[in-house]
Amino acid sequence: MAGRAAEPEVIWARPERAGRGPRPAYTRRDIADAAVRIADTDGLEAVSMRRVAAELGCGTMSLYNYVPRKEDLYELMVDAVSGEYDLPEKPSGDWRADMTALAHQGRALMYRHPWLARLMNSAYGLSPNALRYMDWCLGCLAPLDIEPGLKMQLIAMVNGTVMATVANEQALAERARALPWSEEEEQAVRAAYLARQVAGGRYPHLAALLAAPSAPVDPDEIFDMTIARLLESFAPPVTGA
Repeated sequence: MAGRAAEPEVIWARPERAGRGPRPAYTRRDIADAAVRIADTDGLEAVSMRRVAAELGCGTMSLYNYVPRKEDLYELMVDAVSGEYDLPEKPSGDWRADMTALAHQGRALMYRHPWLARLMNSAYGLSPNALRYMDWCLGCLAPLDIEPGLKMQLIAMVNGTVMATVANEQALAERARALPWSEEEEQAVRAAYLARQVAGGRYPHLAALLAAPSAPVDPDEIFDMTIARLLESFAPPVTGA
């Protein structure tokens, strides 16, 4: 197919448009923005080279001169929305606060673009905005006295926690929208079933947990607590004088 590479390549090392000819009518950013608009409106499944070409008003085959593969298109999309991270020129010096703020930005970003959690992976870590993000994170973690490899693990674990949290929240929301009754009715029936199951004595630890007083579960508070505990687990232990 036109434009397709015969060997593995990094899309960012490829010229904006393969071959000779007139000045390109579109930039990669134009293509990425069109794909993002489609995914935001109709979901990731709606993104295709044909649909993006129609959005831009060009032929599908000509689009392959700019983007050889659909996987490259996904990489362009991830990079485009990753540019929405608001990264200060310099970290504050408080690595916990900086990483917490970054986690909140990531969660908000994935809500603005619900398809993003499905595409975020290390294979797309070479794009300009991915490199910008990673370099900023490492600068943020400069005060943390641990090995560089552990810093990379910390960044990956924060990102993974954000993705898992959002994916679970989105799945629950999608399920709730598909219910033929209200979510409150659903939860009431499930709570009653759980109560019957633990009442017989087969699950004593669960019974004790359910009998204990508990505050309402707030997803934002749980997210904050999860990120805080994750970051604290990487802090070097305090040694005595």
